[in-house]
Amino acid sequence: MADRPVPVVEKRLMDVKLGELGSWLGGRDFTPNGIISAVRRGHDRYYNKYINVKKGGIGGVAMLLVGYMAMSYLW
Repeated sequence: MADRPVPVVEKRLMDVKLGELGSWLGGRDFTPNGIISAVRRGHDRYYNKYINVKKGGIGGVAMLLVGYMAMSYLW
């Protein structure tokens, strides 16, 4: 069974070719609710990947602290 082509709007950023970037950006939701939901999805992915793990270590928390320290230094 052949794979059907995926529309450009449904692709992830890493799968988009440079020529398709304009149409991909045109399909994004840049309303305040869309931006808030994108930030929330990113936070949930980070939290579930690095913080909320069964055999957790210090890696996720250390990465968060180092990022905070780097931002504070740049400010």
